[in-house]
Amino acid sequence: MSPAAPILRTDALVVGAGPVGLFQAFQLGLLGLSVQIVDALPQAGGQCVELYADKPILDIPGIVESSGRDLTDRLLAQLAPLAPGWHLGQEVTRLARRDDGRFDAACADGTAFDAGAVFICAGVGAFQPRRLKAPGLDGLEGRHLHYHPGTAPAALARFAGQRVLVIGGDEAALLRAAALAERDDLPAVQLMHRRDVLQADAALLARIDALRQAGRIVFHAAQLAAARQDEAGRLLQVDIALPDGSARTLDLDTLVVCQGLSPRLGPIADWGLAMDRKLLVVDPATFETSVPGIHAAGDIAGYPGKRKLILCGFHEATLAAHAAHERLRPDERGPLLYTSSSALLQRRLGRIS
Repeated sequence: MSPAAPILRTDALVVGAGPVGLFQAFQLGLLGLSVQIVDALPQAGGQCVELYADKPILDIPGIVESSGRDLTDRLLAQLAPLAPGWHLGQEVTRLARRDDGRFDAACADGTAFDAGAVFICAGVGAFQPRRLKAPGLDGLEGRHLHYHPGTAPAALARFAGQRVLVIGGDEAALLRAAALAERDDLPAVQLMHRRDVLQADAALLARIDALRQAGRIVFHAAQLAAARQDEAGRLLQVDIALPDGSARTLDLDTLVVCQGLSPRLGPIADWGLAMDRKLLVVDPATFETSVPGIHAAGDIAGYPGKRKLILCGFHEATLAAHAAHERLRPDERGPLLYTSSSALLQRRLGRIS
């Protein structure tokens, strides 16, 4: 039996790595608190990256125009000097408050935390991929079947030399199909959607069309009917059903599935937090929930006058961080510090030594 993983002791556990979660971690780190971040998706950015990675966002202060991906990259660069711990592709399944006011938390993979405060920045819940249903898929997930894998080159390198079928017809699927097809270490990528109509912005559609013309993407208007594995549990073939009722067999190594994401509260609904219409009820002065030490910011937080805007989420995260800092480090209470003049804050951000 392998030894149990060590429990990670941290000042703050942030649940959710979308824009608000990233800024929450930044504000906490700026105040000198240690941070661990957990997100169900395999990459940071939340719905900004998964649902509108390349669409323009026009209401971020001081930024005339930013895509969801660009905003995420900016927030990650801002956060980087504070070096939080990362746990992507994981979901917090257990959370309990101890008698001493700290929290025991754990992920499904066994990662455990001892946290001074918890910050739920999970948007409208943890995004879960819509699962593929067909005979023959049992046991393939994580090995030959991947849902919404990361789009960074390092994340896609695992598919080198493999025959890949990407399933889906929206921006998430097309981004992954294009990124895989543009690699020189893979054969032509198969792309399948139930209809011969793909949905994305003009630039991405043109990119896909160019790859199809070059033979790097082979498109199928079809649906998956069945999969076949060898005795070792490796994917060998899939059968696809065409609109005219005929069938075709594809030889494959890997399925990449991007058929949309569905937000769900999941374990959050079992943590004993007061809720109103699927929102966590918070105090708008501290963004603390009904359980002391658990804060919420972003779309999941509810209070009178709430507006579901990224800008509002940034404000909520800031007040939540300061409230937690006052509780966790009461001896450090003092005048508000500003990054423009505080040597301490500039040192934490690596601007001065």
